[in-house]
Amino acid sequence: MNTIAEISEQPSMPTMGPSPEAIRQARIDNPKMREREIASQLGISEAQFVAAWCGITTTRIEPRVNEILSSLEALGEVMALTRNESAVHEKIGVYDKVRTSERGAIVLGEDIDLRIFHKAWLHGFCVEKPDGESIKRSLQFFNEAGVAVHKVHLRPASDVDAFDRLVASLKSDDQSQSITIVPPETEVIAAPVLSTADIADLRERWAAMTDVHQFMGILRKFSLTRHQAVTAIDDAFAWRIEADSLVAMLNLAVSEEIPIMCFISSPGCVQIHSGPIHDIKTMGPWINILDPKFHMHLRLDHIHELWAVRKPTKDGHVTSMEAYDRNHQLIIQFFGKRHEGEVERDDWRLVMESLPKVRQPAPA
Repeated sequence: MNTIAEISEQPSMPTMGPSPEAIRQARIDNPKMREREIASQLGISEAQFVAAWCGITTTRIEPRVNEILSSLEALGEVMALTRNESAVHEKIGVYDKVRTSERGAIVLGEDIDLRIFHKAWLHGFCVEKPDGESIKRSLQFFNEAGVAVHKVHLRPASDVDAFDRLVASLKSDDQSQSITIVPPETEVIAAPVLSTADIADLRERWAAMTDVHQFMGILRKFSLTRHQAVTAIDDAFAWRIEADSLVAMLNLAVSEEIPIMCFISSPGCVQIHSGPIHDIKTMGPWINILDPKFHMHLRLDHIHELWAVRKPTKDGHVTSMEAYDRNHQLIIQFFGKRHEGEVERDDWRLVMESLPKVRQPAPA
C-alpha cells in the first residue's frame, strides 16, 4: 500500500499529478481524511481529485452557468457553498430571483444571495456519493487551477428528479478521469509608488464616492489591490483594528441583536448572508456560525491583518470589517445589514468605531 507521500512523488506531468487509480486508492487508504486534505497532500487540485471518480460517483457536466442557475430553482431547497482557503460560507434556501448576463449573474433570493463571474466556471461535475443508506448529491464547479468556485448540495427536501434531469441535460461527452489544470500565478504584485499628488487624488476620489461599487473603479484607476488601497488611505477612511475584534464583533452582533452582512468569495463567486446571527462556536482555530440556514467557518489563525474601512455613499458612509491573510488577500468582509437607499445602522457603526485600534509605533 502506497502512502500519500509516495503516491504524490510518482513521476507525472506537472499539471496532471498522480493517476486516477492512485488518487482513488489514497481515498480508500485514508477513509477519515477530508478530501481537500487528501488532494493537498497528493499535490493536486480538488478538481483533479473529483475528476478521478468520473464513471464511478462523478459525472462531468458542461459548466453552462446561466442555464444551470436558471434551472436550480426547480430543485427546491438546497445548500449553496462558496469558500476560499480560510473561510467557508453555507446557505440553505432556494435559487430564486436569478438574473443572468453574458459575463456574470446574480442570485437575489430570500436566503441565497450570490454574485457570479462566468469566466472562472471552467469545470463542472455532478457528484453522487453513497452515505449509509442514502446518497449525497451535489453540483461542483472549479476554475482553471482546479480551485472550487461554487457548490450546490442537495438537501432531504430537494427534488431529485429535477436534479437528474438537469444533470442529464448538461452531461459532457468527455467523461475522462483526468483533468489538465493551469497552476495559479504565485507572483506577488508590488504596490505602485504613489506620489503625494496621487495620494491626494486617491483621497479625493474616495471621499467623492456615492456608491460602494465605485470603489473598484478607484482601484483600477491607481492599479491598486484592495489591501494596498486601505493601507494607502488615511485613517479617516481605513484603520487597522486588533485581531480579537472579529470575535468581539460577532459576539456583540448576537448579544445586541445586530443583523449583519457576511461576504465570502471564491475565484468566481461572492456569497452573502444578510440577517441576524445566533449560534457562535469556537472549535480549535475555527470560529463558526451555526445557525439553521447559515453556517460560516473561519480560520482565525489565517488572519494577518484586520481593518475597519469607511466608504461614502449617497446615504452616508458605510463601515466594513475586512480580514486579510499573510499574502494580503481578502478572506472575509462584514457590514451591518442595510439595503441601498438606507443609512447605516447606528448600532453597527457604534460597534465598529468602538473596536480597539492597532497602536502605531511611536516615531523614533
